[in-house]
Amino acid sequence: MTVAIALHVVVVIGASQHLFGVRQTAKVQELEAEVFFIKAEPPPSAAPQIEQTMSAMDADTTKAKAEKTPATLSAPSAPTAEEWAFAAQYTNKNSKGYRHSWGQQVRSMMGTAVEGPDQGEVRFRIEIAPNGTLAQLDTLWSTSALAEKLARQAIQNMPPLPPTPTGKPLIFEKTISFSPFASDGAPSYKDDCLPDTPSFKNPFAWDGKSEQTKTHSEPPQPKLDAKAMEECLRQLPKDSIEAEMTRDQRVMDQWGSSKTGR
Repeated sequence: MTVAIALHVVVVIGASQHLFGVRQTAKVQELEAEVFFIKAEPPPSAAPQIEQTMSAMDADTTKAKAEKTPATLSAPSAPTAEEWAFAAQYTNKNSKGYRHSWGQQVRSMMGTAVEGPDQGEVRFRIEIAPNGTLAQLDTLWSTSALAEKLARQAIQNMPPLPPTPTGKPLIFEKTISFSPFASDGAPSYKDDCLPDTPSFKNPFAWDGKSEQTKTHSEPPQPKLDAKAMEECLRQLPKDSIEAEMTRDQRVMDQWGSSKTGR
């Protein structure tokens, strides 16, 4: 019996040592595992091919720009004698017809507008003396030095103009567009006898410096009395198809078209 117990003890001890040795060996083998890193590099011929492709694309872009013909817009015709005769008698809306004919006369003498860095607009403040001569000209802003130069040259070389409709100095602001994508079309006169819509002013606008006060919008203009309305209606011309088309185009450009989704 004692011998049997001793043999069992020896067997158990031997088995334990064997298992412990196996675990240690496995652990040591795990620690001694080697790690390899693989670095991927492009083939030597890839860089030159990329440079050649980019060079070809740049060449195609440059060629396309060189082949593109810039957009142009010829100068409009100068106002006719009939148009100036109408403008010289139309007193509504601060001599609206005279102001339009003056701008058309200037633009007609500026030549063709070409797409590019020289295109742009210039806005003037003008004062016309009662006899039709220029009394004062100030540049309010300009987006093209060439447009301002050509407009001033045209104003200096304008032919004699008729007297102002009211016989008083005519003061107004006018934007001259020197661009192949913009033109000053014929105005519409049909609403000139109605009061002007009051301009909106933000009552809470503040410059951050002055005292904060609530501003009020301008009150609506009163309607013309019977005599003034009769005189106003007498001066109204029959709107042309061109004037209506120009007005519709301005509305489309301003508000977009539901048909085109703009």
